[in-house]
Amino acid sequence: MTPILRWALIGASDIAATRMIPAMRALGHQVTGVASGSAERAAGFAAAHGIPYGTVDVTALVARDDVDAVYVSSTNDRHRAHAEAALAAGKQVLCEKPLATSLDDARALIGAADRAGVLLAVNHHLPGAVTHRRIRDLVRSGAVGRPLAVRVFHAVSLPERLRGWRLEDRPGAGVIMDITCHDASVVNPLLDRPAVDAVALPARQGPWKAGSEDAAVTAIRYRDDVLVQTHDAFTVPFAPTGLEVHGDEGSILAADVMTQDPIGEIVLRDRTGVHPVEVGERRDLYEIVLEAFAMGRPTATGHDGLAALAVADAVLRSTQTGRREAVRGFPEELDA
Repeated sequence: MTPILRWALIGASDIAATRMIPAMRALGHQVTGVASGSAERAAGFAAAHGIPYGTVDVTALVARDDVDAVYVSSTNDRHRAHAEAALAAGKQVLCEKPLATSLDDARALIGAADRAGVLLAVNHHLPGAVTHRRIRDLVRSGAVGRPLAVRVFHAVSLPERLRGWRLEDRPGAGVIMDITCHDASVVNPLLDRPAVDAVALPARQGPWKAGSEDAAVTAIRYRDDVLVQTHDAFTVPFAPTGLEVHGDEGSILAADVMTQDPIGEIVLRDRTGVHPVEVGERRDLYEIVLEAFAMGRPTATGHDGLAALAVADAVLRSTQTGRREAVRGFPEELDA
């Protein structure tokens, strides 16, 4: 039986409203309260979503006896402070991505969770998707031989309702922290080796006044000279997302798999032909994340979140320096 958790939400966010609260309730979990920086927003969000308690006092919320776990979905630059408050109260924490806006902050959260003896996980929704689990199984079984390259197509259109802080000039804003870190959350366990360095080109393409990059292409080198390309954007309304894995004995082509929904198709091409791949039962990606968290086996641990952030951090530094940048701080326990 999956444990039933009572949740506190820090952040009256769009993803909490559209994805996480429905997933929590589908699993039978309860939402005890929500905290926001605005009392009016906290009260309105609580009323709109049938949450008993709305507040601006994060400390009071996470200290409640009827809270087992805390979901942090405040703006990226507040993740550390809010997650630390919950960890200090002895509560399990599921934090939105990126885990933090700096590697030092991410490591501090991992240390705080270790000292408190509680679970810290990151809401990277893609690694638990049945499509990505199937792709990892294929690669590990040798279906493509020795991996040589990965391509990620994650250029989408940023919904109008989200065209706020993500486009500002502030820590944690921009497409790299919003989308490229998701790419890394998929590629890191797929290749099962550390990223080495990255080079990137940013752009500002949208019809808005952007203070941060809203599009970027990258080249990332992983150990053993495996090359990864990504195209991430807020500016592309009609392209499908996708993932390709190319090896010396085959290629995996996966269409529409870099999404928030359990969709997408996979094809394996090798010397014997083109083979559609069965993926199995398709479940809501956020229900998968929550169920795994409740069982104490998160789809993305704090260390996984740090590894994804390490890649995004190198990509972001490259956009600022115009040079190839080393990936720093990849967790040693993930360095296979």
